[in-house]
Amino acid sequence: MLFQEWTREECLAKSPHTLVVMPVGATEQHGPHLPVGTDHFAVEYIARLAAATAAKNIPIVVAPTLPFGCSQHHIPFGGTMSLNTLTYYRVLYELAESLIHAGFQRIFIVNGHGGNQELVQLVARDLALMHPVHFAAASYWVTAWEAMIKVSVNGPSRMPGHAGMFETCLMMALRPDLILKPLPHREIKDPPQLSLHPRYRTENHGSWQTFDGYTDSPDLASEDLGKSYLNAIVHSVAGALEEFFDSVTL
Repeated sequence: MLFQEWTREECLAKSPHTLVVMPVGATEQHGPHLPVGTDHFAVEYIARLAAATAAKNIPIVVAPTLPFGCSQHHIPFGGTMSLNTLTYYRVLYELAESLIHAGFQRIFIVNGHGGNQELVQLVARDLALMHPVHFAAASYWVTAWEAMIKVSVNGPSRMPGHAGMFETCLMMALRPDLILKPLPHREIKDPPQLSLHPRYRTENHGSWQTFDGYTDSPDLASEDLGKSYLNAIVHSVAGALEEFFDSVTL
């Protein structure tokens, strides 16, 4: 089920009728308590487990996770390896186009970093315009939003946030050995974010520094909640992979 374990002969034989999943993450600061590989760890786990679930019903393979993202807004904190907007678009475009040349006609990018979100969608759109392929792209929290809300209904923190309660939960379930304690605490003044569709987007220079690069209060996280989130996310993403595959007629 892993692309890197196939031979070229297997790839040529299987690619025309197989869905290939491209997990993309980032290597960037996640506050004073989480590892810089948080997005990479989470999206790789989610993509592989979701693909394993979907594999019961469809032919599917997972490409190597792209561990770098568009993370320019995190550079001032250190602990960040980033590609700028144009470079990231080009890198992802060319990697995906390589899969097209390898014979894949169904491609699904699963994104694990907020800074990549618009760019993965543009890559999907542009490659589908240039090649006779079927492309999908989504951030895992968007795909799993309704399921995540059910897990944390009336929860104390916003989702998905950055290096806050939500991502700390995920890392408690995935790699608790990499979490530095004590976890930061922050008084929460605003109600939880329950909508993925704000009326407009704002960007303010230096805004990340004003809240030290992490949102809400990480010390509200728990391993059990992290496991519940991951279970909900994996099943939602698996369902999306199957739905996309079944919607495509070649």
